[in-house]
Order: sequence, then structure tokens, then C-alpha cells
Amino acid sequence: MANLTSALQELRAERSRAQSQVEKLDQAISVIESLNGTRVPNLISHKATQPKRIISVASRRKMALAQKARWAEAKVGSQPVVGAVKTKGAATAKSHTMSAAARKKIGVAMRARWAKIKAENKK
Repeated sequence: MANLTSALQELRAERSRAQSQVEKLDQAISVIESLNGTRVPNLISHKATQPKRIISVASRRKMALAQKARWAEAKVGSQPVVGAVKTKGAATAKSHTMSAAARKKIGVAMRARWAKIKAENKK
């Protein structure tokens, strides 16, 4: 039992030495940062002091509705592009229809490309 007590005392002493060394390193870093003019926030100590922010479901719903209202207001305020054709999900000026022959040619090329890739993967 005496061995455990002495081991525990040694570990506590080592921990206090390590803590003092970390504090010295933090001081040295802050001095160098102040000379350099850049300050990086200590995120570890910030996390330890800041409690996790918990937002209720009702508050999240209110925030979502408010954000949707802001986007709707911004959308109404913007002007449409002159000459643009309004299509579902796209804001292109004019849609281009591909001929059946062009679609067939692209399909053949893609199948050949994938067949080549699959053949290389089998090797």
C-alpha cells in the first residue's frame, strides 16, 4: 500500500510540473504572437469555459421561418434578367434541345468509355 501512495504522490508531482511547463509555453507563445502582431485564440480554454448552446425546437423553427422570410424578401427585391426564359429549377436564357442522333452518339461514347474503365479495373 505504501508503494501505491508513493506512486500516486509522484504522479501528482509530475502532473503539477507538466502544468507549470504548459503555462510557461503558453506565456512564451503569447509573447511571440504579440511581437508578431497576430493572436490566435486559445480554443481549448474557450471550449472549457463556454457551455454548449442549446436551442429549443420552437426557437429553431422561429429562426428557420425568419430566414425563409429574409430570403423571400431578397428574392422579391431582385430583378429578373432581361430575355430569360423562366424554367423550373433553371435560370438559363434559352434551353437547347439535343437531336436524337446526338443523344445516341453520346450514349454510345459513354458506354464505350465505361466498358473500357470496367475492363481496366478487372485487370
